[in-house]
Amino acid sequence: MDAATATPAVTPTPTAAPAVKPPAAATKSPPAAERVYLHVKAGVLDRSYEGGTLLTEGDLAEAVGVSRTPVREALLRLEAEGLLKLYPKKGALVLPVSAQEIADVVETRLLVEQHAVAKLVGALPEPLVARLEELLAEQRGHAAAGDLAAFAVADRCFHAEIVRAAGNRILAQLYDQLRDRQLRMGVATMHAEPSRVAKNIEEHTEILDALRQGGAREARAAVTRHLSRVNTLARGES
Repeated sequence: MDAATATPAVTPTPTAAPAVKPPAAATKSPPAAERVYLHVKAGVLDRSYEGGTLLTEGDLAEAVGVSRTPVREALLRLEAEGLLKLYPKKGALVLPVSAQEIADVVETRLLVEQHAVAKLVGALPEPLVARLEELLAEQRGHAAAGDLAAFAVADRCFHAEIVRAAGNRILAQLYDQLRDRQLRMGVATMHAEPSRVAKNIEEHTEILDALRQGGAREARAAVTRHLSRVNTLARGES
C-alpha cells in the first residue's frame, strides 16, 4: 500500500468524564435545645404529657438523645411560656389548664371572633369560603381517623382564617398569641366529651352558613354558641 492510498490514522476523541455533582447540602438538624423544646411542647399540647405530670431532665435527655444542658434551656423557655413550673433538683411540672385561663381565653376569643364575623358578613371573599370548606373537610378526615391532635389544629385554623380575613392585623396578632392555649384546651375538651368532635364540625358549618347567608347578628350568635359550649366543657362542667 502506497502513501497515497493509506488510510489516515484516526485519533480517538477522549471521552469526557461525567460531571460530578456537588454533594447535596445536608439538612441541618435543629439545635439540641430546640429539639427538646419542640418535643416537650408537642407532648404538652397534645396531652401526651398531662397536666400534673412531673418531667425529669434525665428522662427527657434520654428521650430526645441529648445531654442535660439543652434540656434545662428548653424547660426554662417552656416555663416562661406558662406551660411548666420548674422545681430545682426535681424536674418540671406540667401545669394543668386553670379555670381562670379558660375564662380569659374564651373571653378574648369572643371579643375578637364576634368582631371578625360581623365585619365579614356581606363581604365574604370566595377564597376564604374555599379555605373554610377545605378545613371542614380536614376536620371530618381527622375525626374519622380519631386523630384529636390533628383535629384541634384544623379546628383552630378554621377560626384563625376568619380572624385574619377581617383585616385587622393587630387583632390577628393578638389572636395568634392564643394559639398554644387554644390547641391545648381543644384537645382537653374533646377528651372530656368525644362526641364534641362531631358537634364542633356542625357548629363550624353553622358559622360558615351564617357568614354566607345571615346577618351580623346571626354570625355573632353562631360564634357565641360555639365558644360558650367550649368554655363549659373545658371547665369540666356538664
